[in-house]
Amino acid sequence: MSDLILYTNPMSRGRIARWALEEVGARYEVRVMNYADTMKGDDYLAINPMGKVPAIAHNGKVITECAAICAYLGDAFPDAGLAPALADRADYYRWLFFAAGPVEAAVTNNTAGFVPSADQRRTFGYGSYDQAIDVLEQAVSARDYVAGDAFTMADVYVGSQVIWGTQFGSIPKRDAFAAYAERLTSRDACKRASELDDALMETNQLA
Repeated sequence: MSDLILYTNPMSRGRIARWALEEVGARYEVRVMNYADTMKGDDYLAINPMGKVPAIAHNGKVITECAAICAYLGDAFPDAGLAPALADRADYYRWLFFAAGPVEAAVTNNTAGFVPSADQRRTFGYGSYDQAIDVLEQAVSARDYVAGDAFTMADVYVGSQVIWGTQFGSIPKRDAFAAYAERLTSRDACKRASELDDALMETNQLA
């Protein structure tokens, strides 16, 4: 058994974890899960009781949730230089978990057609969809990367939200988002990850 396993489906957020793995340059095994059966089977539910992908197993330890996977890999493979020094992680953590929390919730609710009332906004971590998107735009336009001048694992997660959101219409196409996405999608690891997942889709290796 491999020391590092990716459980994924190319038509899922597993593409985020694949990109993160390609960035760290580690050897890993891929196990493609099918939505109809293997993802809900007992063997996989023992790994992720939510029955969703992605998940990774590294030296017998299981990590789920894309933001957690990105943060974990940044720490587990320090030679890749994708996590800032501990003293410099304020923006790294801030924007990684802003995207995983307020942005994810705002985008999901907006896509589902749910718009909180003015009173409800007080209890929602994202306030309003427009507010969350405006703050996200500020984060990706302040510098080349969200945690500073260097690319980090925070950019894998935040960037994935921006790339997919603007592609599928859940995030508006603004100049700042387009420029940020272009910087990220030009990376070799990002291209390689996309090619690998696209190949899985083309060959119908989804079971």
